[in-house]
Amino acid sequence: MSGSEPGGGRGSAHRRGAGPIGGAMNAEWTKLWTVQSTGWLVLAIVALTVGIGLAMTGTLNSDGCGTPCPEDTVRLSLFGVRLSQAGVVVLAVLAVGNEYATGMVHTSVMALPRRAWALAGKFAVVAGTVLVAATVAVGASLLVGRWMLPGRGFTAANGHPALSLADEPTRRAALGTVLYLVLVALLSAGAAVLVRDTAGAITGVLVLLYVAPLVAALVSNARWQRWLHRYSPMDAGLAVQVTRHLEPQDIGPWAGLGVLAVYAAVAVVAALVMFEVRDA
Repeated sequence: MSGSEPGGGRGSAHRRGAGPIGGAMNAEWTKLWTVQSTGWLVLAIVALTVGIGLAMTGTLNSDGCGTPCPEDTVRLSLFGVRLSQAGVVVLAVLAVGNEYATGMVHTSVMALPRRAWALAGKFAVVAGTVLVAATVAVGASLLVGRWMLPGRGFTAANGHPALSLADEPTRRAALGTVLYLVLVALLSAGAAVLVRDTAGAITGVLVLLYVAPLVAALVSNARWQRWLHRYSPMDAGLAVQVTRHLEPQDIGPWAGLGVLAVYAAVAVVAALVMFEVRDA
């Protein structure tokens, strides 16, 4: 009988959407994009990535570089990620932390049968937003490098064919950089839940990303330097951008990204557990 009732049965559940997670994602998407800062932060992520890549490739010069020239032009084209990731951190933390500041988190969790679904929907929307922004930023940066580098003397004749995703190392660096920014977003969102303070979460994640490389530069012990480069989230994660001279690197490209993935996974799982068991 229930199947004949208007709006009843499995058919109505299908029409309503993909269940609690789908509803949570729709709600979180609306909330994220009704905040004016979201659009500006996405624009900043793209602009910083592309702009710094343009500055790096536009100031290169192959004179005296040798043949083949050892410069890693792919990595330099994507160098802007080192700064634009700060925009990812701010976007992800604000997407979660603002609800704690306004008290809206209580409304969010009341709308779903399981509180963790609300948070999972938020994480999915943040990751999806950063995925799109990162894809645009990385693609545009490589296009800028492809356009700029031949004029700076980086041509096939000196060992630098035009940047192309048909080249496996370039494709790996591009895909890895997009995944890097998504993982930074998830790490930041998880930190926002655990800390429950916007300024504290942003500061904590930025310190985690940027301080270890600075410490490594100041440490004189080669063993400690290598350890810091291998296990700090930024240095390890951005090893995926290296396309030349892989042997001297402290960690391999995908292994380095895996280190960052562990940081992000720990933050996300811990956030989901804590969000479920403690008061919102």
